Amino acid sequence: MRLLELNGVSKEYKRGGRVFNAVDNVNLTIAAGDFISITGRSGSGKSTLLNMAAGLLKPTKGNILFSGSDIAGYNDNDISLFRNEKIGYVPQGQSLLSNLTVIDNVCIPWFLFKREGDVEGRAFILLEKVGISHLTASYPKELSGGEMRRVAIARALINEPRILIADEPTGDLDAETTAEIMRLFSRIAEEGTAVLIVTHELDTLNYGNKTYSMDAGNLSPHAA
Repeated sequence: MRLLELNGVSKEYKRGGRVFNAVDNVNLTIAAGDFISITGRSGSGKSTLLNMAAGLLKPTKGNILFSGSDIAGYNDNDISLFRNEKIGYVPQGQSLLSNLTVIDNVCIPWFLFKREGDVEGRAFILLEKVGISHLTASYPKELSGGEMRRVAIARALINEPRILIADEPTGDLDAETTAEIMRLFSRIAEEGTAVLIVTHELDTLNYGNKTYSMDAGNLSPHAA
């Protein structure tokens, strides 16, 4: 079943009186349970593409369909609710709030819109899933880079999103931790949540079921 579709999507910017396409006529279809990796050099348009897929940027051309609905036409409130309910987002680098414990960091997205339920119970289950339930009361300064990334993944999953989007999720991790995080993404996809990541690291392309390369805003299947 098609979940997210990018049809002829472009993003234009102006620089020094010239117009250039950070993303140029991209087509991409993501189904439930897909694990898609996009690789490419810095400046190739990967992060811009992710931000459009997540509803953080509107395309200059083309449309982005989520379950058949064009999210580019949503107003600010609707797109915020869409992201909160349907998209789990893991940004580059360290994104945790330093004054909150691990479990409180995981719970944050739950409280952005009115909900009922045992959020701490769900957060604990997710921390068990990512292998760090023993760190619920710890603060970010007490965690390793890999542990902080696992907290960010648990936070991205707290609202049971349909798709998990991650921007360079292993860029600052060692090889062993990178492999652990990639295996975690594989399990998440196997359970039915689509996973879309961008990466510089070619060895991570062994994971997932679809891989693409991005160059000068153009997306194409990755050559083996």
